[in-house]
Amino acid sequence: MNKIGLIIWREYITRVRKPSFLIMTILGPLLLIGGLMLVAFIALHESGAQQVLVVDEAAGLVTGKLKGDEQLSFSYTTEIPDDSTFIQSPHTMVLYIPSNVTYGGKVKITYKQNPSQKLQNNLRNQVEDLVEEAKLAENNIDPKVYANIKTPLELVLSDVKDHGKESHDQQKALIGFGFGYLIFFFIFLYGVQVMRGVMEEKQNRIVEVLVSSVKPFQLMMGKIVGIAAVGLTQFLLWVILSGVLGGIAMVVAKDKFVALAEIQQPTMMTAEMQQQMGEQGLPADKAETMEAMKEAYAIWDELPIGGILLLFVFYFLGGYLLYSSLYAAVGSAVDSEAESQQFMMPVTIPMMIGLFVAQMAIVNPDGPAVTWCSIIPFTSPIVMMIRVAMGNAFEHPWHLALSMILLVGTFLLSTWLAGRIYRTGILMYGKKITWKELGKWLFYRG
Repeated sequence: MNKIGLIIWREYITRVRKPSFLIMTILGPLLLIGGLMLVAFIALHESGAQQVLVVDEAAGLVTGKLKGDEQLSFSYTTEIPDDSTFIQSPHTMVLYIPSNVTYGGKVKITYKQNPSQKLQNNLRNQVEDLVEEAKLAENNIDPKVYANIKTPLELVLSDVKDHGKESHDQQKALIGFGFGYLIFFFIFLYGVQVMRGVMEEKQNRIVEVLVSSVKPFQLMMGKIVGIAAVGLTQFLLWVILSGVLGGIAMVVAKDKFVALAEIQQPTMMTAEMQQQMGEQGLPADKAETMEAMKEAYAIWDELPIGGILLLFVFYFLGGYLLYSSLYAAVGSAVDSEAESQQFMMPVTIPMMIGLFVAQMAIVNPDGPAVTWCSIIPFTSPIVMMIRVAMGNAFEHPWHLALSMILLVGTFLLSTWLAGRIYRTGILMYGKKITWKELGKWLFYRG
């Protein structure tokens, strides 16, 4: 046991002291938060002033009624310019309003440079409002009466076991998917590091010296656990730094992120909500923010935080130990990374299936594929986190218990099998290994 501890310490301290570890530990959160801010900036940024030529064939439906700002101006005509005239003009786009727009005619935009989603939403909303006003006037309908009649349908899900309480299962499933994706990322990133570390020692013939004083199985376990400790250290540092940088980014660029969210998913407020806002004297944007915060708090209260964190650690470590033992076996069986591809594919495919099924679980958490993949050890570390976040796993405790038992049992079995491959393959040089050869190593006595 002392020898395994020494190997773990050697693997840990050697990798933590590398400049690449420090650089990636700092760069990871910076790239993540910086990337999110860059996306928000690009999504909202307009490339200079936009001059829109509006061709209004609908009897002056929108002429003089579209609202611009410092970056957006409109001019109107009733004739469609030809392409050469438009290209030579100062206008950046042509907005064509057909005469039958009130009867389903399509509004067309011709542009010199693709307009942003923000600008498209702005034009669409303004034209929709004007078309609606025209149709109300045509049918002699009072706009105030219509506003009271028009009520967006809000579909509320409720589990009978919660006695009519509104369900937030889909939002919780997305949170669970985030945890599952972290496990997938960690397993793949550091599992491959285990394989490369074994291959590097094998190629440098360092392993010949090491196995003279320790057993191959001890060497394999020390390497697996040592690299896992490196990964956990880096992961915890990423969480802390991302939290700090994310908080700073939200303070500095809060308006940008709110505007981006509105572009991606515009908020629809019911007439009842609008009436309550009017009674309370709240502006629309403030009321919507309060409603979103209220829903966020409701989701937070429903999340089994303790269970999520504990099971995340369990599946995080269990999944890593299972797959890293397989990656170690692959690394010991080959002499180069090119040769490892034929053996890596069968190891990687179950993880990809788990990620795919986890996406399915967001919309159908009770499906048979989700249930089975949350129990099967090779996919359970990713898929089960969806069920845990939703509380579904705690409603079927035998599913959870069976999943955990099978994961531990499969890890022990895979480690034993990987150890048998490792003890032979780690000293095998210059020979192209086949699946048949690996099978022989499993039953080799020596």
